[in-house]
Amino acid sequence: MRDATPGTIYLEDYQAPPYLINRTELHFELGEEDTIVTSRLHLLRAVAEDVPLQLHGQELELLQVSVDNEELAEEAYQLTDDGLLIHQLPEQCVLSCKTRIRPQDNTSLEGLYKSHRMFCTQCEAEGFRKITYYLDRPDVMSVFTVSIEADAKRYPVLLSNGNLLETKPLDNTRHWVQWHDPFPKPAYLFALVAGDLEHIEDSFRTAGGRDVTLRIYVEPKDMGKCDYAMDALKRSMRWDEEVFGREYDLDIFNIVAVDDFNMGAMENKSLNIFNSSCVLAHPDITTDAGYQRIEAIVAHEYFHNWSGNRVTCRDWFQLSLKEGFTVFRDAEFSSDMGSRTVKRVEDVSMLRTAQFAEDAGPMAHPVRPESYIEINNFYTLTIYEKGAEVVRMIHTLLGEENFRAGSDLYFSRHDGQAVTCEDFVRAMEDASGMDLGQFRRWYSQAGTPILSVTDSYDAESNTYTLDVSQRCPATPGQAQKQPFVIPLAMGLLGDAGNLPLTLAGQETDHETEDNTHKVLIVDQERQQFVFDDVRERPVPSLLRGFSAPVRLEYDYDRSALCQLMSRDDDGFVRWDSAQALALQVITEVQQQLSSGAAVVIDPLLSGAFVQLLEDTSLDPAMVAEMLALPGESYLAEQAGEGAADVDLIHRARAAVKQAIGEAAEQVLLARYQALSSVDAYQPSGDQIARRALRNSCLDYLACANGAHLGLAHAQFLSAGNMTDRLAGLRALAFYGAANDWAQPLADFYQDWRHETLVVNQWLQLQAAMPDGGALDRVRGLMEHPDFDLRNPNKVRALIGGFAGQNPVNFHRTDGEGYRLLADVIARLNSINPQIASRLLAPLTKWRYYAGRQDMMRGELQRLAALPELSPDVYEVVTKSLQ
Repeated sequence: MRDATPGTIYLEDYQAPPYLINRTELHFELGEEDTIVTSRLHLLRAVAEDVPLQLHGQELELLQVSVDNEELAEEAYQLTDDGLLIHQLPEQCVLSCKTRIRPQDNTSLEGLYKSHRMFCTQCEAEGFRKITYYLDRPDVMSVFTVSIEADAKRYPVLLSNGNLLETKPLDNTRHWVQWHDPFPKPAYLFALVAGDLEHIEDSFRTAGGRDVTLRIYVEPKDMGKCDYAMDALKRSMRWDEEVFGREYDLDIFNIVAVDDFNMGAMENKSLNIFNSSCVLAHPDITTDAGYQRIEAIVAHEYFHNWSGNRVTCRDWFQLSLKEGFTVFRDAEFSSDMGSRTVKRVEDVSMLRTAQFAEDAGPMAHPVRPESYIEINNFYTLTIYEKGAEVVRMIHTLLGEENFRAGSDLYFSRHDGQAVTCEDFVRAMEDASGMDLGQFRRWYSQAGTPILSVTDSYDAESNTYTLDVSQRCPATPGQAQKQPFVIPLAMGLLGDAGNLPLTLAGQETDHETEDNTHKVLIVDQERQQFVFDDVRERPVPSLLRGFSAPVRLEYDYDRSALCQLMSRDDDGFVRWDSAQALALQVITEVQQQLSSGAAVVIDPLLSGAFVQLLEDTSLDPAMVAEMLALPGESYLAEQAGEGAADVDLIHRARAAVKQAIGEAAEQVLLARYQALSSVDAYQPSGDQIARRALRNSCLDYLACANGAHLGLAHAQFLSAGNMTDRLAGLRALAFYGAANDWAQPLADFYQDWRHETLVVNQWLQLQAAMPDGGALDRVRGLMEHPDFDLRNPNKVRALIGGFAGQNPVNFHRTDGEGYRLLADVIARLNSINPQIASRLLAPLTKWRYYAGRQDMMRGELQRLAALPELSPDVYEVVTKSLQ
């Protein structure tokens, strides 16, 4: 175990900063061996008494410190484990520090570091303290002026936040620039980039008539891959004006693509730094999913300009204030750009597979956590995705008009401030007049609520009754939960379609014009809702649009699920019913395999899928989503703690998939052929939908009959875009023998080895292949020249792909899959603790897996015993072992 246990930080201990920094002046002298940073902080004491100033700092060499241009004697300050402590300061002064840092040696990718030949920064959450001594906390907001000098030939482009004030040569080899950001910001939003970069340029005229210069900077090799991101940026800017009334506020907006980056992107004021995988796109190298991801992330980071930058979070416990709200905003944008139903299905699928598992695991925490050891561990699906669902529920409860009024009030009331989740909710209350007191429990209570529903029908009185109860399982530190406010969107399906609803004795807040669905407010442990004038026994359509992030318990029989799949007018319910039907069938097959009985697969499922495929009036993208069987990780979680049999799940799911492919072979083949196209590639909604369904058909065909591997190989060879090319290669790799996929995999690499992003997809595909050679293949690829343990994208592709997407091989009975992951985490612990801790997630689920628990726990214990364990890894490991 490590020598010193990291301390825990608690929300209840929050105190306002004793000093403010009204202005921050920074000067960077970028060098090949080191960088000298000079800061001038215009300080103002914010409390009456004279208190010491504790500045944060890590991995800094202090060269000089002065107050009002007078150098301090050594006894006037103290270097501490946390930074720099200055004992006495005037009420108002200018504190100057000169420090030396070594970005070239910074493998954590926090603070200022080098990515190949480029200097860049990542300061969220606490990276700025690796640049200079500072009050590195989000509630200290300052106006920044930044000057940078560097070798003019190596680093002709020098960027920072705000507007460019001046540029000039210094001598024959170096040059100097100065940037100024007029908007106060916390240090986590600071950014700097220096490199030999090229850019594309465009402009945008705001609703207020101001022209904004837009630039995307990339390495010269990537100049042909920026157009889509620029288009997405312009659409995001226009959408934010039209839907949220938010205009951009500076003269320039820059994006820079960086190969080595821990996150997807960062919303630094006016200088967004992007992981190159989230901004570079071309049909030859980017899949449809990649295009959609770029569109969403470009929008997300741009939307932060208001929901995160102009109004930021007071402390890191309020992280979902900016992230949850902005994820909601980018999801709405993506829904408006494409299919709202398909976007909702994609988001819910990920939420139920990954975030619900997080809620049920050792790292479960509320949307607004009460404590943490390492803040980097709380950039979680709970903060982002569940936080967005909480905002979505407020939108549902208030309605579109009141929600917009609430967001307008929030932005105007708190512009330029660092605030809390409570401030956001209060603005919604004040704008709408609605009391959200009980609703606030979504911010403070962890876990996924379970909504149990039973029903009864009285044919004599034509009344239909829903009995609804809620409960929430215990989570770490929260054994008992109080009732949530849960908006339950519902309808009733009859023989002729969705029925009109009349709720007895009460009115609901919202109803559609045709009155076929209502939102019931579930705010007690148990409630009853009675509907009048129901003239037939209906099938309940529950949780329409996934109106709340809950688990739904209702005893649907398979006939009812088929009815909902085929006739309900809510797209999410149709998809969810297909998932539920498939889950029932796969579970039944698991039981048959476990008992040694003959495997009989209910033809109702394949018949329902055939019906979907034959209905050409349906959105092909939605059909593709409905055809997708629940994933193996989701099936394991549904089994419950100690009950997940990895091998049995894998065999049962494969048997069901093969049976569907065989039963629907002719219609699958017909749809596959009908959906072929010779049109030039476009990442348009229509084309994406057609490719999605065509490749779903190919997947089933290849699974069902080896004769169809020829189709996959032909598609691989002839594809005019990366989506179809990878789909063909995946079918060969997943369903063929080594002689089917070995040469295509080698050819794919040879064709695309010069494209880093494609090589990452090549690594990820091989990591996920379910054949028995996966572990040895991953070990071999770790020695490949194109794998680099210091590059997060490559680690996520190969190691994350194996541990997260290849359960049957990760959970090998000899425990070697676990050992591989733990070995990589141990190495990354000292290189990049953030990535190391994020890779731990599969091991934290050890309680679920029958026969594997001791081995998984043993690897966690081995990590816990490392002598120099980072706080990032320490927190996840120790909580997982409790």
